[in-house]
Parts: sequence; C-alpha cells; structure tokens
Amino acid sequence: MVLETADGTAYASLRRRPTPRAERYALGKGLRRQVPRSSLGLWDPPPGRADVVDQIRESHVGRVDRLIPVRVARMAASPYGFLRGTAVVMAADVAGLPATGIRPVVCGDAHLGNFGFYASPERDLVIDLNDFDEAHPGGWEWDLRRLAASTWVAGRQNSATEEQCGRAVASMARRYREHLRRLAGEPLLARSFDRFDVGRLRATATDRSLRREIERASRRARRRVSDRALPRFTEESAEGRRIVEEPPLITRLDPDEREQVADGLDAYTATLPPHWRRVLSGYTLVDVAHKVVGVGSVGLRAFVALCEGSGADDVVFLQLKQARRSVLAPHVHGDSAWHAHQGQRVVEYQQALQTVSDPLLGWTTIAGRQYYVRQFRNMKGTIAVDALDAPALIDYAGVCGRLLAKGHARTSGASMIDGYVGGSDKLDAALCRFARAYADQTERDHETLVRAVARGVLPSEPGA
Repeated sequence: MVLETADGTAYASLRRRPTPRAERYALGKGLRRQVPRSSLGLWDPPPGRADVVDQIRESHVGRVDRLIPVRVARMAASPYGFLRGTAVVMAADVAGLPATGIRPVVCGDAHLGNFGFYASPERDLVIDLNDFDEAHPGGWEWDLRRLAASTWVAGRQNSATEEQCGRAVASMARRYREHLRRLAGEPLLARSFDRFDVGRLRATATDRSLRREIERASRRARRRVSDRALPRFTEESAEGRRIVEEPPLITRLDPDEREQVADGLDAYTATLPPHWRRVLSGYTLVDVAHKVVGVGSVGLRAFVALCEGSGADDVVFLQLKQARRSVLAPHVHGDSAWHAHQGQRVVEYQQALQTVSDPLLGWTTIAGRQYYVRQFRNMKGTIAVDALDAPALIDYAGVCGRLLAKGHARTSGASMIDGYVGGSDKLDAALCRFARAYADQTERDHETLVRAVARGVLPSEPGA
C-alpha cells in the first residue's frame, strides 16, 4: 500500500492491506451524488477572472528576455498554438470547477499534441504521453478537460464541423472510460506493463487517412536518431565538431556557461541507474548550445549537448530543459513546495505515467536552476494534428483517450475513477459541453493576445 507523509511524500508499506477494489469502486460511484457527472461540462468565465495578458506576462518572469517574442509569436499564430502555450491560464480556470477529489499523478498538459512516438529501451517504437513539464498529483478531470478542449480547438482549426468536433471528444472520453475499466480490473503489476507500440496503433486505427499519417510519422520518427542528426545539427571546425548556430533558435554559449553545463552533466550522471551511468561514461562532451523548443517552454533555458563515443559516428545528443514548478502545484498545495528538485519531479512522474521511458532520464542543477535531462534524438515524433481530417481526428482522439487512461491507471485511483464515470456516456456528453464552451473561450483569449501584440503590449517575432 502507498502511504503519504504530511508533506505529500509517498512511501510504500507491505504491512497494510489496501482497500478492496469493490469498495473503492463504490466510493467512486458514491461521489456522483456530490459531484454529478453532468457538472464536468460546466464552463462560464467566473467574475473577476484574471486578465489573460497579465497571466502570460507573469509566466514570462525568469525566462530569457530575447526569446519572449518567439514564444508570443507561436501563441499568436492560432488558437491551438495559444492553448498549447497557456497551460497556466487553463490551470487557473479549471482549479475552480467541480472535481471529485481523486488525485492520481496527471500529465498536467495533456493536450492533443503532447502524445507521440519515441524509442523504448529495447529500441521499439512506442506511442505515449511525451511531455511532463507540468506533471503532478492532481485531479484526473484536469487532464481530460485539457485533452477535450484541445481536440475541439484543433478540429475547428482543421475545418471540422461542430458535430465532428463533438464526435472526436466523445470518442476520446469513451475510449478513456473503456480502457480505464479494463485496466482497473487487472492486477496492479499487470497493468503496469500495458503499452502501445506502432503495431498496436496500426491495428487500432480504423480511419484510412490516420493509418497513412501513422506510417508517415513512424517512418520519420525512426530516422530521428543521433547519428542521423550529425549533418543537420553539426559542422566541422578548427576546434572539432560543433553544433551549428541558427539564431535565435540555436545559439552558442560563452566559455563560462559551457563549463557550467559540463559540470551539470557530470552531476546528472549520478542520477542514472548504474548500468546507464557506465554506458554514458564512455562518451565525451564535445559541444553544447542553447536550443529553443516547443511553445510553452520557449524562454526557459534548454540546452542540447553533443557527446562522442568510440568513433565519429558514435554520438549521443542530450537535451537539458529547465524545470519549474508545475502550473498545477499552486492549486494543489499552495505556496508550500512538495518537490525539492523540479527536474527530479518531471523525471519520476514521467516514469510513473509512461509504460517505458528513456533510460537516460535524469536531473541536475546548473547555476542555481533545476533541469531534467533526456536523449534529444530518440526516435521522437508526433502525429501532425494539423494534417488530420475529421474522421482521422475522431479516431486519433480515441487513441489519446486510451493512452491517458493507461497513464492514470498506472498511478492511483483507477477503481474510484471507474466507479465515478461508470459505463454510460454521461461523462462523454459532459466533456463535449465543456470542450465546446472552452474552445470558444480559447478563441476569445487568443484574440485578446493578438490585440495586445498589435498594441505593442506584448512583443512578437513572427516566423521564429
């Protein structure tokens, strides 16, 4: 049984028998009286809702100033881009909505684009949640609401009708319910091995255009490995092989910064399991550069490090990403800190939510800032959301719902969530109502951002 100390630290005890599944299911079902499933469909901006531009500006504090225009431009490009970059806004919105109080480890940013391919330690291509900067214990409803809203926003952007957007959200919710029920009935150890590789994804996809996109994306992902990246990201110089600059997205470090990153990488190796620590000790740091990634992460420090092994083609790219408190944390436990190291938080919750994870995941501290470290070129790839027509979106949203259920079931609360959502489509209908209303909110907020850029209130650098 997993227990918690007063500060939220989890520990295991084999001396206490956990509550039987039937009782936990009944507890979840009983929550419907306090929090009707229909209430999960509610969204109206509350009186005194914080100004969106103010929230965005506050989220920029501590970021690299020269990169803020890049971040704003990416959010201003579309409502979907805005949603991707404003997890902090949606966290504040959702924090006040009805919730059951069941709190497994959640992704914290489970929008449609944060599912994707990567290589398992056995070098199989799998698909799962793949972004954990905001991962944290929290309401399972948060992940479902974010996934539902992002599906509706993406559907509109791809010219789907409102009816088709609703079908996509309902597909996601139904597959979530069904897979959660199946896993909740399995032994705890067995459910921890449930994974989704490309073969299972192909077999699950029913839409022909989605199967074509899976083939395209998986081929591209298989090519995204370190040795294939050498011609794209590096060049030979008098000092040896160097990472190519592409300002403002890829920039060089001064000697002091480079030395700080090198020290941080040495400390990072101590967080790896012994075998992988020995493997990585066979590589030498050759070069390091700052590299901008994503939308929400733009402006936070992120480095890519090139390491060489026994030969010129034996290379590993490592990525170091700055980690700050999850946007969920203030709404879960206020100002008190549960996590001494935010990079460690990201790593441990990633390993909790994914069936298999990058074996080189670790964490470190550089110049007082906390980072997590992972492979940069590890067969990573995504289904291009903007390439999905309505039938493909409906099919793919169901896949993401299934993957989200798997993540939640791996941590805690599966039987209670199963008891609450039940076997009817009431959850599906509620999420459709929420997603449509919040898609409208996202479009209004995006327009507010665009107007702020036009007035010069927020800086923007189009094309970056």
